[in-house]
Amino acid sequence: MNPKKILIVEDDSVLRDVLVEKLSKSGYSVESAEDGEVAMTKLHGGLNPDIILLDILMPKKNGMEVMEEMNADENLKKIPIVIISNSGQPVEIERAKALGAKDFLIKAIFDPAEVLEKVKVILGETAVTAAPKEAEVPVSVSAAIIREDAQKGSATPKEGGYGVLVVEDDKFLRELFIRKLFSDGFKVENAIDANGVFEILGRWKPDIILLDLILPGVDGFEILSRIKKDDTIKDIPVIVLSNLGQQEDIDRAMALGAKDFMVKANFTLDEIIARVRVILG
Repeated sequence: MNPKKILIVEDDSVLRDVLVEKLSKSGYSVESAEDGEVAMTKLHGGLNPDIILLDILMPKKNGMEVMEEMNADENLKKIPIVIISNSGQPVEIERAKALGAKDFLIKAIFDPAEVLEKVKVILGETAVTAAPKEAEVPVSVSAAIIREDAQKGSATPKEGGYGVLVVEDDKFLRELFIRKLFSDGFKVENAIDANGVFEILGRWKPDIILLDLILPGVDGFEILSRIKKDDTIKDIPVIVLSNLGQQEDIDRAMALGAKDFMVKANFTLDEIIARVRVILG
């Protein structure tokens, strides 16, 4: 029996790779597209997925435009769609459903396991034949354990591992980083704002900090500046991870003492972890 086909249309490379891995390891045949234009080229070119996971905000052609174009094509209009979006505004949800979306997931409050369950329900499946456990590439340890640790502010897999402080206010991305770092043997603590950052740094000195720039209250630039002015913590290397990619933002972060600047959409989780390892030597 041929596996069901899934098309993932998502411009965030980190999230796209995680979803491709999760669904592939669960026995599905998975294709991906980085924007709506690429997705429509694949669909018009003969790709016939059983379900589509579709982001809304994308370059070239957004998710609403993709659904409108699919609705105008008799061969495509019946393919079920699950929207995955950063926004949870009622007007956006209603418009997506009016265009035929079967479900709507907000990025900040779901995990890959929930996506898998949604796919199963929409495809009318009670079980999916998964790859053998020994062949699986672990994205995370138990989600329940990680969530509990994340709520406490830390995850400690073993003694002796490098310590990483993750500063990220997006719940979904924060949990992705925690899970990946934890499964790769790091000690992990996390914060969503300046208060959390300096509370942690007052009692624990990580080996490296992953710092978002757009945060509630005090932004990442100011946090970085404060860290580099404090003699007790100024030597901790900081990698800025941000959706901001303007040269002036990069120059400002590097001038304040950042060790590196990585635009989230341009790197996979593995590439980010690889950079952490390089900096830590």
